[in-house]
Parts: sequence; structure tokens; C-alpha cells
Amino acid sequence: MAGHSKWKNIRIRKGKQDALRGNMFTKLSREITVAARSGGGDAGMNPRLRVAIEKAKEVSMPKDNIERAIKKGTGELEGGNYEEIVYEGLGPGGVGIILQCYSENRNRTVSEVRNAFNKNGGSMADNGAVSWQFKYCGQIQFAAEGNDEDELTMAALEVGAEDVQNDGETISIITAMADLHKVNDGMIAAGYQSAEANLTYLATNKANPSTEDMKRLVKLLDALEELDDVQDTYINVDIPDEIYEEM
Repeated sequence: MAGHSKWKNIRIRKGKQDALRGNMFTKLSREITVAARSGGGDAGMNPRLRVAIEKAKEVSMPKDNIERAIKKGTGELEGGNYEEIVYEGLGPGGVGIILQCYSENRNRTVSEVRNAFNKNGGSMADNGAVSWQFKYCGQIQFAAEGNDEDELTMAALEVGAEDVQNDGETISIITAMADLHKVNDGMIAAGYQSAEANLTYLATNKANPSTEDMKRLVKLLDALEELDDVQDTYINVDIPDEIYEEM
């Protein structure tokens, strides 16, 4: 899911854009800082930083904010001493959840995450208990409408894609993590403009919770996403639109 995830994209489209924007800028700034610290401040040489900057531009994050976040990562400005942490958990109905967090205080972060799980019908899990149901990879997305799936698939495979998936709304090109930008650049050269390109945890083993468990799951995901230190949330279930309409 979203970053990524279908769940996150639906939630943002359904409203609260203004309320989410400040929180979104904060999380994107952290992602840019961490990317710059791990791979340098040159987006041309740092694919992860390039993805983060592109996401920031998509939501109209000010250029000054982006540059400041990069400088924190490269050490030109103080701050930005974030630790990358991945937590795993189980939601209602046995749904697998992976959280990517950036934290300056690990004890605070794990306490807040555990509290959100416990209050909303979920539980934290040991490392590896959930992640085996996901694949960490590159994902390039195109609108299904207006694109010929067969032609797009041929173009994707020619530039090094691993797989192409179509859910009816979106055609997703799956790549190895290191090949994300090579494949995306190849698609652009072939005349295709992606709607989004990012690194993601792609579910390989889907859960099948009940309708009531899905409603409880949405409440848990909302609680987790509201935590400042939670950067991205991934789940191994597709939540139908009607679940939101009933809530």
C-alpha cells in the first residue's frame, strides 16, 4: 500500500487534505533527510533521495523545505538525527502490517506504536513474523485507462521490469529495488509517463479478513498514521471502497 499503498491513497482522496498536509510535509522532510544522510545530497547519484524529492514536489512542498531537509541529511545544518526502524504487527483478522518509522527516540516510538496497536485490536510482532508476506521492491504505476496493457507490458519488460500487474484502475510495473529508476527512465524514453514511482513493500500473501475486521483495521491504520514517527504503512489486504462508505 502508501506510499505507496492503495489504502493510503484512498484515505487521502477521501478528505482531510488540509489537515494531512502539515503532517505530510513533516514526514516527507524526514524521508529526504534520511535519504540524503544515507546516500548523499546529489539526487542524480542517490535514487532514494530522488524518489523522496519527487514525492515532495508532487504535493507542492516548498523548495526551501526540500533544500533544508537535504542539508540536515548532509550535515550542513543541525538536526535530522533520525534512526530508521521497521516494525511489524498484526491487525484485526490477522492482517499483516509493516511500519517504516524515523525516530529520534526509539523508546518513545515503540511505546506509541504498541499503544496504537493495543487500543485498536492489533498487536506488535517479532521481526520476520510478518515481513515474509511482503517483497521490498520498486513499483511504477500508470493509469489503466488510456494505456494499452500489452504494449506497456512489452515496453516494461524490454527495459528490465520483473513483472506487470493490472488491478483494473492501475497498471503497476514491478522492478528490483536497484532497478527502479533505470526502468522508470526507460519507460519515459519509450513515451510513457508514470503517475508514481517508489520503493514499496508489495504483499505476496494476502489476508482475508471479515468486513467487521476491515472496519476495525481502518481505525487501527488511522491511529498508526497519525503518529509523527510513522513514515509509511503497508498491509497485505485490499480494502474495498464500500468499507469507507459505511464508516
